[in-house]
Parts: sequence; structure tokens; C-alpha cells
Amino acid sequence: MSFELPALDYAFNALEPHIDARTMEIHHGKHHQAYVNNLNNALKDHADANKPLEEIVRNISKYSMAVRNNGGGHWNHSMFWKVMKPNGGGVPAGKLAEHINAAFGSFEAMREQFNQAAATRFGSGWAWLIVHDGKLVITSTPNQDNPLMDIAEVKGTPILGLDVWEHAYYLHYQNRRPDYINAFWNVINWDEVNRRLEAAF
Repeated sequence: MSFELPALDYAFNALEPHIDARTMEIHHGKHHQAYVNNLNNALKDHADANKPLEEIVRNISKYSMAVRNNGGGHWNHSMFWKVMKPNGGGVPAGKLAEHINAAFGSFEAMREQFNQAAATRFGSGWAWLIVHDGKLVITSTPNQDNPLMDIAEVKGTPILGLDVWEHAYYLHYQNRRPDYINAFWNVINWDEVNRRLEAAF
């Protein structure tokens, strides 16, 4: 059984004007597809080729750099597409809002800290909102690493992630990463983030 590119739940242009259709088309169809293809090649004839992706990612130190980069890329992007939706954004509610207030004091404070993590991640990487030891924490990782990995500096279960590789925003925003980060808040699927929060507890 080989890994496959997951279909998007919305059209390429559904997140406009915040994330443009051409970026979505290339990001999903070319970049994510390449991670899937490369992961399948890296695990070809490997004893763990049929293991669930999350299990591989959690034990990533056992695997080659090719599996780390492409397995992380596949897991990260599969999550990324799900935590966005057309007409998303707004302010989170319910249990998620309670946990955000408990951990950060307010949604605005959480947003500011998340933006900072995304803006200051040098080079390529991701910003994350995670469940760590029963509370919400913000962190970032380089390249295609994520907090599930046993090699992560801050470990936990990601419930929201933002791709800050240049391929995620350069066509539309060029070098204006902060503009892209701010635009992301208009497409977040808070229902999905809430669902992931509840699953993590």
C-alpha cells in the first residue's frame, strides 16, 4: 500500500483573495505530490512501508533523512489543507476558546505569539499551535519537521499549522511573509482545529 495525495475539500480558488488559486494548484498538485512520491520511493521495500504515516512520523529518528523530509512534508500538508476552509477565520469558540484563554490570556495574545513564531522561523519551516502536557503551546519547526516527531525540540500534538516555506506564498506575496501570515487568519477552519483539540485530550 503506497501513500496517496489527499483530495482538497474545496476548489483551488476557494481561499481567494487570501491564498490565490495558482499557489494552491502548485502547492497541492506539485509540492505535496512530490512529497508523496518521494516518501513512497524512500520506503519502497522497507519493512515499515505499510505502517500508518503518524506512527512513522512519531518515530522518525529510526528512518532516513528522505523519510523524515518527505514523511513530514506529507503529514504536514495533509493537515494544512484541513485546517483551512473558504469563508473561514473569525474567532474560535467553545473548548478551544477556553484553552486559548487559559494558555495565552486572550485570542489576540495567542495570535500575536503565533504570528511571531511564523515570522521569525528562519528559512523554511512551520509555525504550530500544539497540545503539550495538557495545555496549548506555540512552537515552530524547521523544514518539514513537526512536533509529533521524536526529534522535535518541543513535542506535542499539532492542532493548527502554518506553512512558511516560500512556495506557500511567494507567487502572491513575494517576500512579504507577514502579509501572508495575517491573511491566514481569514481562512482558518476553527471547527477542524476544535476537533483536533478534543482528539488530543
